[in-house]
Amino acid sequence: MSFSIELELQRFPKVVQLKDGTKATLRPLRRDDEKDFHGLFLSIPEPERMFIKHRVAEIETIRDWCRNIDYGRNLPLVGLVGGKIAGDATLHQQLGGWKRHVGRVSVLVHPEFRERGLARALISEIVEIARQIGLEKVEAEFIGEQAAAIKMFALLGFSQLLRLGNYVKDMQANSHDYILMGLDLKTDEEYAGVGG
Repeated sequence: MSFSIELELQRFPKVVQLKDGTKATLRPLRRDDEKDFHGLFLSIPEPERMFIKHRVAEIETIRDWCRNIDYGRNLPLVGLVGGKIAGDATLHQQLGGWKRHVGRVSVLVHPEFRERGLARALISEIVEIARQIGLEKVEAEFIGEQAAAIKMFALLGFSQLLRLGNYVKDMQANSHDYILMGLDLKTDEEYAGVGG
């Protein structure tokens, strides 16, 4: 784990207030979160779960993730409400190669906690971490039916980079449009020049 990520993680746990006044605690995923993290994935309706690239209904998948946490490669930031994991946003990095300056963001929120600002809070923190550790861009992938998620990412400054019709297939082999959104990360120097 790089020093800059360790430095960024010292800012957590962090408490944020959601739209309805509920308090959520944001912190990195821990090894002992296995059962609760699995519960988050099981709470996702089956039609939505089909769009997740991994077999998240299987406890073995989640156990492997929790036992082999590498924040430098995949940094899962969870949002806890009432001590339970209500959402997760993950920063995925390629540590070498031609996309090493680009992070990928994914987010998932328990159905009971949607529309309250938890996803927005998690993504905002992940984007800030990406900026602070020196990434130049972040991207997020969607299928066409994820209109609410696409809209939320657009409100956070992401723009559509690409849309390919019937390009990806879900776990049931049904075709869907593929959408790639991206955000350029501004450096502190660039911010300093804005507005005097």
